Amino acid sequence: MPVKDVADDLESTINHALAQRAQVGAVMAELASELETVYFVGCGGSLYASAPVGDIMAARGRAVVGSRVEAGEFVYGPPARLGPDSLVVVGSHTGTTLETVKAIEVARDHKARAVLAITRDANSPLATGADHAFTYGSKHTVWEPKQIYLAQIGHAALLAGGDETQSEHDAALDAYSGLGGAILDAIATCDGYFSELATSLANEPVIYVLGAGPAEDVARCLSMCYLQEMQWLHSGAFNANEFFHGAFEVVTDQSEVILFMGQDHSRPIAERARTFLETYARRTWTVDLADLALPGIPEAHRGEVGSLVLGALASRIAQHFEAVTGHDLNTRRYMHKVEY
Repeated sequence: MPVKDVADDLESTINHALAQRAQVGAVMAELASELETVYFVGCGGSLYASAPVGDIMAARGRAVVGSRVEAGEFVYGPPARLGPDSLVVVGSHTGTTLETVKAIEVARDHKARAVLAITRDANSPLATGADHAFTYGSKHTVWEPKQIYLAQIGHAALLAGGDETQSEHDAALDAYSGLGGAILDAIATCDGYFSELATSLANEPVIYVLGAGPAEDVARCLSMCYLQEMQWLHSGAFNANEFFHGAFEVVTDQSEVILFMGQDHSRPIAERARTFLETYARRTWTVDLADLALPGIPEAHRGEVGSLVLGALASRIAQHFEAVTGHDLNTRRYMHKVEY
């Protein structure tokens, strides 16, 4: 079957999220006083989507510390520092993920400063249960608006804590304005390669995917959300450095591996993995930001904003697998069909 067209609402959905920058900033300004911790809470793709903001805050946050927490872990083992100086940011595409909705109650029980929700539908349980909800409306363009909202929240927290100057804050968020065009250009550049990739790997017994820094969770999303959940293919994702602490022993000259490479602090880790794989594996399918033009994204911000482009490319790879296997990405065996 032919590969699907790119979602026709990609740019408009991205632009909608970008246009909420002032609104997000105003909300954050109200909450900024004495804020010390920000918890980004979600499951699956909504948790993976917080990798870029988690990376930003880990690198820069001193006065305000950001932490990413899986929603079930947040509910059954709340962080010790969760309290009146905490902001909790919950994410769920449908706004109905049970653990993530429950996380709002846990945040309230611990008297968190506020709960912000990022979701598709303003009428969902997640949106109505939070103090403020930022929505994007699209059923198809999901990661990009989530990550734009998260970046706006993260940079606002850094600004409020004095960990980022106003000029640094403005330059960082201005850099996202070129995201839609950069994604479309990257997809056009990579589509032929992705078709070859999916054709080659669709019948592999196991598909391994590697990444480091923010790209680690791009790898996890491709492996877990797209290949396992949406394609029913056996796959595993690894941090590209942890790969050398066990997983690399399964690589042979018959192995083919997908490797995501960013242009942030983690690049030397990915380069080490690429060197090994190009020596010992049959083929390394590299998705490398350095190979992409990324028009409209300033050079100084390719690492941060480019990680969102890698996420969009992971989604495009999934569409190419769908075209090869004939297994619709919306078909599930258990999810939303049985009790679990």
